[in-house]
Amino acid sequence: MNAPDSLRPSLPALAPLTPHPEPGTAPRIELGLPADWSSGFAGLAADPEEPFIRPCDPSPLQECRFLAVSDHAAALLGLDAQAIMQSPEWLAVLSGNAVGRHLQPYASVYAGHQFGVFVPRLGDGRALNLGALRGWELQLKGAGQTPYARFADGRAVLRSSIREYLCSEAMHALGIPTTRALSLVAAASPVLRETVETAAVVCRVAPSFLRFGHFEYFSSRQRTDQLEQLARHSAALLGCGDSGNRTPMPASELALAVLTEVAQRSAKMTAQWMGVGFMHGVMNTDNCSVLGLTLDYGPFGFMDGFNTGHICNHSDHHGRYSFQSQPQVSLWNLSRLANALYPLVNAVDPLNAVLEHFKSNYAKEMEGLLKMKLGLQQLPEDQWGPLLDDFYSLLQSQGMDHTLAFRALSNQDEQGFSDLAPDRAACRPWLDRYQQAVSASLSLQGISAEVRQEQMRAVNPKYVLRNWIAEEVISAVRDHGDTGPLQSVARLLKNPFEEHPESERYAAPPPDWAQYLSVSCSS
Repeated sequence: MNAPDSLRPSLPALAPLTPHPEPGTAPRIELGLPADWSSGFAGLAADPEEPFIRPCDPSPLQECRFLAVSDHAAALLGLDAQAIMQSPEWLAVLSGNAVGRHLQPYASVYAGHQFGVFVPRLGDGRALNLGALRGWELQLKGAGQTPYARFADGRAVLRSSIREYLCSEAMHALGIPTTRALSLVAAASPVLRETVETAAVVCRVAPSFLRFGHFEYFSSRQRTDQLEQLARHSAALLGCGDSGNRTPMPASELALAVLTEVAQRSAKMTAQWMGVGFMHGVMNTDNCSVLGLTLDYGPFGFMDGFNTGHICNHSDHHGRYSFQSQPQVSLWNLSRLANALYPLVNAVDPLNAVLEHFKSNYAKEMEGLLKMKLGLQQLPEDQWGPLLDDFYSLLQSQGMDHTLAFRALSNQDEQGFSDLAPDRAACRPWLDRYQQAVSASLSLQGISAEVRQEQMRAVNPKYVLRNWIAEEVISAVRDHGDTGPLQSVARLLKNPFEEHPESERYAAPPPDWAQYLSVSCSS
């Protein structure tokens, strides 16, 4: 990082807060929740002049109905998915039409760099936090205007909500850290985007929704006291710093411990994204989780035909968040977090040292993951580097399907691998070198070819949430009221590494009608 820009002689000007439903506006109902429900992030002591959160009630929607409830996410909370789906009270709360009797929803404030430009106050513009159950915070996305809606409608539309619900649980099944999705509620209420659409609400679940932007906001407001509170809260969540010690760690050491842990988690998460061909699409700092979770599923995508420069968000006109840019952007975002923590550290060198470690941590994570994906854990380094470089050159020059290429190699299916290339003969030289490398690695590992294949299939999914699959689900629900494809795709994506003969079509590259599907920030 450079000299800090967060310490400014005057505070950034803030836009007025948005009119919103005041506490007590929405009906209160009894949910019969267990006694270990807590206020979560709202439990932090706050200064009324610069509060961490502002209480706010949801806005009602018309004709709400459950489309899905995740049994896995419900189990985290000690709840039963079927019981939730059959409960009018849960439908009212998870749609934002009512509030649990002893709950008070709230929106939190944060800042952020959006496409590289600092915005001094963003905040939960359409997200309402309900509190925490069994250590998991619940958050409604699309429940209406909040103080930080910036005069937008605070709503989410059906298409983006379906994508978020499916991808949140799919990423978890892939073993990638992510916020979870408890429920998906559809409504008849109209929402204006490029066209008139209908509203929906997703209930997201995470140990915390703390973002880099929370630190950026209080640092830019020159509130070192609240910055330290955030650092101590984060350290407890991350299990680092002075967690469990009687004597509090000095703020400078604590801030460095937090940054170190966040950087390590971010390096691993970014490597995992790259390993499955995932593109976030909007890696703004307000979309970066302090816990290293994949957060805010907007214009995301999974790679089909491989292209390192692919941009999944058609609102990203300059390719800031292209596939190949994600590691660099992760580091840049961490530098913004380091900058925000500077007032606690008051020294640039130790912060820069943590950022430098990100590079080596990411490289180590990426190399380890790719060696597992290619089944070459014990290959000598002088063979590994050139083979890997030429593998990606082959994928790029032939536009080969990212997911299917790794999966074919997992099955020792050379024909299937070559069939992914327009010029099949172009694959032969690399495949010959690869087989030689496999023999060398097997000899060094001392395992059978069958065990190696099993290990590879466990890290190379057959199924990911391709854009065309999501579009089919959206069309079925939106145009025909059919939730069957939503349920079947959700079940499939819970086990992405397994063979599902009845769902083979979902492992295919995009059909002709979906070749140029793209998504934007509009949701």
